[in-house]
Amino acid sequence: MDFKDKVAIVTGAGQGIGLEICKQLVGQGAHVILNDLDAALTKEAVAGMDGEVGKCIGLYGDSSDMEVIQQMVDTAVAEFGKLDVVVANAGITLFGEFLSYPPESFFEVMKVNLGGSFFLAQAAAKQMKKQGLGGSILFMSSVTGHQAHENLAAYGMSKAALEMLAKNLVIELSPFKINVNTVAPGATLTERTLKDKDYFGTWESITPMGRPASVNDIAQAVLFLISDSAKHITGQSLVIDGGWTSVSPSPYKK
Repeated sequence: MDFKDKVAIVTGAGQGIGLEICKQLVGQGAHVILNDLDAALTKEAVAGMDGEVGKCIGLYGDSSDMEVIQQMVDTAVAEFGKLDVVVANAGITLFGEFLSYPPESFFEVMKVNLGGSFFLAQAAAKQMKKQGLGGSILFMSSVTGHQAHENLAAYGMSKAALEMLAKNLVIELSPFKINVNTVAPGATLTERTLKDKDYFGTWESITPMGRPASVNDIAQAVLFLISDSAKHITGQSLVIDGGWTSVSPSPYKK
């Protein structure tokens, strides 16, 4: 895969999967606008790219804020002259039982996971259409968009909606040579999940392939789908879960 001089935006990239995607893109010569809500994480992530082949610019802020969304697109164009790729990776998980789930949690999940992804794709697609060179958009879904998971009704709903959004955008964006896909990770080892001391052991025991995913497992799939090698793939969702959704044992002990 060749990303030399490609220009990308990656949201939610201060750590975890998003950061790994940025590292691999920059390492292959892409120029990246790295976004995260946390200013300190953003600065630290960008500093870690020093000496790589491509360039990385940090832009912290709420990825669902319309001004921040437009700023990301404008910065990509101002700094690098174009926009080729968007990875809408930012998302939040707010656990809770359905019968007592509060409206403020529901609307926050929808604002970030759906609103941020929808309107970033819209702003990016407008720029890509103007350029006339095509482009790639990728949404970060989840296995919870395919398989019910306790205490994640709102989150799973938001992720399933992103996969339907990708299918709908095939109709509207294919004429401009913009492909749109999603990646749906299963259990993945990140800074956040590793705060749970039982996380690795639990998912090691119930994942058919014998381990949860690494951030590299997810990043490699993302890079393929946003590469020129995947230009004829659009409207698809790729599940990366070591086979968990084929059998779907619960991580909660009964």
